[in-house]
Amino acid sequence: MNDNNKRLLDAYIEKINDQLIKLTENKPQLQRAVVDAMEYSLTAGGKRLRPVLMLEFYRMCGGERLDDIVKLACSVELIHTYSLIHDDLPCMDNDDYRRGKSSCHKAFGEDIALLAGDALNTLAFEVIAESAIEGVIPPERAVMLTSVLAKAIGTDGMIGGQVIDLETEDEEISIETLNTLQSCKTGALIEAACVMGVVISGRMELIPAAADYAAAMGRAFQIVDDILDVTGTFEELGKPIGSDEQQHKNTYVTLLGLERSKQIAAQLTVQSLAALRGFENNEFMYELTQDLLERRS
Repeated sequence: MNDNNKRLLDAYIEKINDQLIKLTENKPQLQRAVVDAMEYSLTAGGKRLRPVLMLEFYRMCGGERLDDIVKLACSVELIHTYSLIHDDLPCMDNDDYRRGKSSCHKAFGEDIALLAGDALNTLAFEVIAESAIEGVIPPERAVMLTSVLAKAIGTDGMIGGQVIDLETEDEEISIETLNTLQSCKTGALIEAACVMGVVISGRMELIPAAADYAAAMGRAFQIVDDILDVTGTFEELGKPIGSDEQQHKNTYVTLLGLERSKQIAAQLTVQSLAALRGFENNEFMYELTQDLLERRS
């Protein structure tokens, strides 16, 4: 990524991190444990990819009030973090580490971690509603954002994908089923972030192009994740390596092999770049998308 685009990415991440801290700064004494757990997981690091996508699609659609919508962009990071807390629980993937730190349930106990995830989920929709109440966006756009985000989380989205993942452990599935699983579990929230950026801008005619980009990029992103689970290190990923194989999960690497997975990820990246042609000022997104294919964490 060139220096200008790197500075833009760093500026996005700094604004997002500052806003996430503000969202958990109120800690009533009697409820402090759950807010501390929320903050613990929100500040554990991460690429902040989903809010960056929302901000950038808003900008590519001509949006100029970036500082005003950073809080809105954090709604997808709140959802993403809630999903990671729940994924790590013993009843799900039973992971002890996340981003190099103890998982939320290891640091705060299963009960508080479960509630912290629930609270982050509801906070995301509170943020959207408040943005309309405060006049940041028109109420009708807040309704659209709520609809897009809710669908991305539900049984046809992230939760549905997690169900497929849990119920197909120890089973050999087809590549079509795996595509459905990952399109729901990982891709749906990525698509929501891109589409929500377009919705905030009011350029509704660009929603299909944003969705096309996200469908290809989201799958490429997941394939690279599967590759890194085999080829990465704990230091790079911040969690144990090889956990997918140990838990008998279906991944692109287990179904297709390492080299074929790399080829498909590259092909999908090309498709996602083609979908960006309908957007102006897309140089940053071009570089970010290419970097995601080559990432090591």
